[in-house]
Amino acid sequence: MRANHPGGFAPRTPLLALSLAAAPARSVRVARFAALARVAAFAVAGSIVACSRGPAVDRQADQNILLVTIDTLRADALSSYGGQAKTPNLDALASHGIRFDFAHAHSVLTRPSHASILTGLYPFAHGVRDHSGYRMKAGTPTLATILKANGFETGAFVGAVPLSLAFGLDTGFDVYDDHFARPAQPSAFALAERPAAAVVEAATKWIAGRQGRWFAWVHVFDPHAPYTPPAPFDTEYAGRPYYGEVAYVDKALGPLLDAAARGARKTTILVTGDHGEGLGDHGELGHGLFAYESTLRVPLILAQVPSRTSQDTASHTPARHVDVLPTLLDAAAVQIPQFLPGRSLLPGAPAVEDRDVTSYFEAMSAMLNRGWAPLQGVMAGREKFVDLPAPELYDLAADPKEAANLADQKADRRRALEIRLADFHAPPPGERAAETSEAMTKLQALGYTSGSAPRKAKYTGDDDPKRLVQIDAWIQQATDAAQTGKRADAIAGYQRIVAARPSMSLGYKNLAFLQWQGGESRAAIDTLERAVRAGAAEPSLTAQLGTYLASAGRPADAIALLEPLTRSTPADPEALNALGIAYARTGNQVRAGETFGRVLEQNPADVEALVNIGTLALMRGDTATAAQALRRAVAIDPNSARAHNGLGVIAMKAGRRDEAFTEWTQAVTLAPQDYDVLFNLAIELDAAGRRDEARPYLERFAAEAPPAQYAADIARVKKLLKR
Repeated sequence: MRANHPGGFAPRTPLLALSLAAAPARSVRVARFAALARVAAFAVAGSIVACSRGPAVDRQADQNILLVTIDTLRADALSSYGGQAKTPNLDALASHGIRFDFAHAHSVLTRPSHASILTGLYPFAHGVRDHSGYRMKAGTPTLATILKANGFETGAFVGAVPLSLAFGLDTGFDVYDDHFARPAQPSAFALAERPAAAVVEAATKWIAGRQGRWFAWVHVFDPHAPYTPPAPFDTEYAGRPYYGEVAYVDKALGPLLDAAARGARKTTILVTGDHGEGLGDHGELGHGLFAYESTLRVPLILAQVPSRTSQDTASHTPARHVDVLPTLLDAAAVQIPQFLPGRSLLPGAPAVEDRDVTSYFEAMSAMLNRGWAPLQGVMAGREKFVDLPAPELYDLAADPKEAANLADQKADRRRALEIRLADFHAPPPGERAAETSEAMTKLQALGYTSGSAPRKAKYTGDDDPKRLVQIDAWIQQATDAAQTGKRADAIAGYQRIVAARPSMSLGYKNLAFLQWQGGESRAAIDTLERAVRAGAAEPSLTAQLGTYLASAGRPADAIALLEPLTRSTPADPEALNALGIAYARTGNQVRAGETFGRVLEQNPADVEALVNIGTLALMRGDTATAAQALRRAVAIDPNSARAHNGLGVIAMKAGRRDEAFTEWTQAVTLAPQDYDVLFNLAIELDAAGRRDEARPYLERFAAEAPPAQYAADIARVKKLLKR
């Protein structure tokens, strides 16, 4: 079963290892249950580049459109922007186009920011306010839907789970390639992503097969933490791994940019980042907490290939993500919808004075997930206002690093921008919808979600993220430690977080998961019960506690805890899955099946519920029903290790050994620390006489499986190894 634990890792805890005897001497482990504006600005001289002297970007219908988004890319990272990373491919593109040096996102998270890029709308308008629980408003036109309606073939190629098909950005795309097929790292905290080269390979193959006009969106994820650049960038950028990731991405993009330039038609290319990265600026290590320039400002390069110029033109006029869609539609000679807040950035488009360019931005994750104050703000020209309990005002022309807060010294400007922010009429995020257990687990592998914090009628200075930035740093450090297998450091980090912010559920949940993963079931339950006493309980923490109670031999306590949580309609899917497991633990398969069925009634694509139903069927010997449920799960999510494990069990029971080994090998690759799957594969390979193949798996099991949960199995495996 998979209990949900946000903050940087995807738990794969062996909560229900069912024994189905394939032969009297050995037991095969079944797939476990899965739980789970206009304002006068400071004057900036010469801030608009004369379009007549800029590179040509022809407006014509008969051309292709390529949008490249690079995750977590600071504006000052590229060498053409004066950054530390060597980026010759993107520099060459900029040398034939326009490099906007004052471009900004509207959100500091991947999915909300990409929703703005694809729709030309601010987050409050398109509806995606955080990574979990929010979807684009139905019927919202996107760059893909508009270009498809105008005869373009459309393809998207994304690099990581925040943009996977399940989250609804696929509207209008003929192909939406989100196959994160990179073998998992030897850690349960490996991210579900694929390297930039693999994304580019898929995109270039698709482009090569197009005969007509095409629009391709290519998203690469590598600069996102943890920073692990491949060779030779790891050594070249030793001590600066973030910039090594950026340099690697530049190299990986080379074949894509070449393919666009070699086509029979011209291609307009726009490259931007979805948001930046703190790297310690203002105390923020990652992103998502603040909206300072380190995370809000992004590079933006616009060019057309083949190019008729070789002049790098730097534009100082403000550019925004809401301008991306109008710009690309303008290039393709497609009418721009009138309701959009953005404008075309093409040379020859109507000029706009800096002071007339206003932009909304927000950072809602800390409010939604931690109970901290929400952040909203507005930019007008080079003025920037941040609305927090302790408000901030900056003159970015004179103070680009935002070192001097002018909110008190320039009260008139502060009031003017407060009015401009109010003019956006940006509502707070609505209540988030429940995600599937599978979706939550994928997002939690990236540290993106941490539950649903209670909303407050008024946030005070104690809730201002500036006062809590040290806790944010501890969260980032603990997440990094968990992702890189430094369990003791991660535990110490979350213990420190719990002590500093006892009302926040995140610390308890991640600490309990690490304890559970290490076989310390009593300590994990104690940690979550302490959270309940501290008033930090919320649905996902309660579901986690119920899951642990059921798996620790206290299913009656789990049922008493979870039943009240599942009476609402719709009910939280994590709580429902956990309740179904508790019923199964008491032997009540009928109630368990009914409960898993409720999950599917709410969402027929819930992979964890399907795996649980398959597991129930295997328990009662109904392999036909089990196979049907597990195959449905694999069809929805080919990377479900538990579903592959269950299919392997079915194949082995039917005497189809090679098929079983194929399923289990795939499951072990997808979930290296799923020790039930590893045990199945190792033991059955050995029993089949394929001992050379079995030995590496036996050695891994003996060395890595937690003794508290697998002592007898480890002893058995060690005997086999001695033989």
